[in-house]
Formats: sequence, C-alpha cells, structure tokens
Amino acid sequence: MTKVLINEKLVDEQDANVPYNDRGYVFGDGIYEYIRVYNNNVFTAREHFERLLRSAKEIGLELKYNVDELTELIQELLSTNSIVNGGVYIQVTRGAAPRDHAFPTPSVEANIMAFTKSYDRPYKLLEEGINAITTEDIRWLRCDIKSLNLLGNVLAKEYATKYNAQEAIQHRGDIVTEGSSSNVYAIKDGEIYTHPVNNYILNGITRMVIKSVAEDKGIPFNEEVFTLDFLKGADEIIVSSTSIEVMPVVKLDGENVGDGKVGSITKSLQEGFNRYIDTHS
Repeated sequence: MTKVLINEKLVDEQDANVPYNDRGYVFGDGIYEYIRVYNNNVFTAREHFERLLRSAKEIGLELKYNVDELTELIQELLSTNSIVNGGVYIQVTRGAAPRDHAFPTPSVEANIMAFTKSYDRPYKLLEEGINAITTEDIRWLRCDIKSLNLLGNVLAKEYATKYNAQEAIQHRGDIVTEGSSSNVYAIKDGEIYTHPVNNYILNGITRMVIKSVAEDKGIPFNEEVFTLDFLKGADEIIVSSTSIEVMPVVKLDGENVGDGKVGSITKSLQEGFNRYIDTHS
C-alpha cells in the first residue's frame, strides 16, 4: 500500500485526509515544492527545501523544520514507497482554523503533506521537442513565491491543451515571463536569454542548474527581459522545470522554431544537465 506523509506520520493513501477547514483548501494559503528522484537519489533536495523555507517566510508561515529535517522526512517517505525514478510533492499550509481571511489568532500549527510518484524521464520529448502556445500572463504579482494559488497557471495550461500544445508561454504585455509550469529561454546567435529573477517569475531549481551548465560550457546566459517578437525570432527555445528538465520547444503558436528541430545549444545543455544529474544525485 502506497504511503502518504501527513504531519510526520506515514499513512495509507486511502486514509490520507486533511481537515475540511484547512486554510490550504479554503484559501490556497500555503506553499509547495516538487522534487525529482533519479536512481534512488533525491536531486537538488537542499535547493528545493531552501526555496520552500523562503516561500514560507515570504507569506509569514512559521515552520518548525529546517532543511535537514525536511530531507529526512522525505527520504523516509521515498524509501517506504520504493521510489527509484520519479518525484515527491510536498505541501505546507497555515493549518486548520475557522474560516477568516486574517491569519488565525492565536496561530495554529501548520499542516505538512507529501506524496510520491514513480515515473521515468521524458526521453522521447527531450529528443523530439514539444509544441507551445503564447498567452497573456494573468497571475498575481508574487510569482517568486511557490504558493498553492495556481489557478492562473491551470487556465494557461488548459489553454495550451486545447490547442494541442504541451506548454503555454506567458507574457505581460509584450514581455515574456515564464511558462504555466516552467521557465522559458530564447536562444539567439549562440546566446541564452531568460527573464531575470524577480517577482514576475519563479527562480526554478532546474533554471539554476541550466545557468551553471551554461557557464561551465562558456555559453552566454543573459538574465534580461525580452519581447514576444524576440521569442518568435529565436533560433531555439527551451522550457525547463523539475519534471520536464531541459525541454526543447520546436513549434510556437503553430510555427516552427528555427528549422523545427532540436538545436545544438539545447543539445549541449541537455548533455550538461545529464552530467549534472550523474554528479549531484
């Protein structure tokens, strides 16, 4: 029987419940992370949990855990469920309390939940690329916080799905921000361009790895805003996340990106990412 983590206890999946008045359910008042597992090893766990603690601090959510304690909880869950390749989702809410927009007074204990998923890497898509579509970014202005408020992302992803695309690349006015569940990169004349880290995007862990790989390979990594026209004129486009890794986009809004094939810079970054997995897992 698959186990789920509920407040430090591993319970059977069928018995995993949270209170009806949990603030995550009622208000989306909480945060989360998703962490990849490769060959029994948790990938970039410290970076993910450091970001989780940062998100908690940004919304005034008090957590009694540090990075090492969170890692220990997750390692036990993954071991119990025998996850070799896959991922783990961890969510923290402000806790259960009578419905009131203001924080509970006195404060209540946060609720922590985590579950696992077993799956392999998306090899075919990484080799062939995906389709993407552009859409207006309608999300709130603190996208740097990995919060549970994902309705804007959900609507963008559903929009992509309706047009047979795997990702929606969002823009505020003419400025490209990020995907519905990914960071976005335009590659032009051998250089990488991606939105700078601020409140308009999430500083993805995979984004950090790509930046490190690019620096090691001497590929210019420009953290600066760029327009939709620049994106549509790119030689190569990449989206990245914990789940999809370094994913090439070969069609955008129904048109080929470059020659419609996975480009050389993308392949170089994928190779470097694979090596990073081998040396950091």
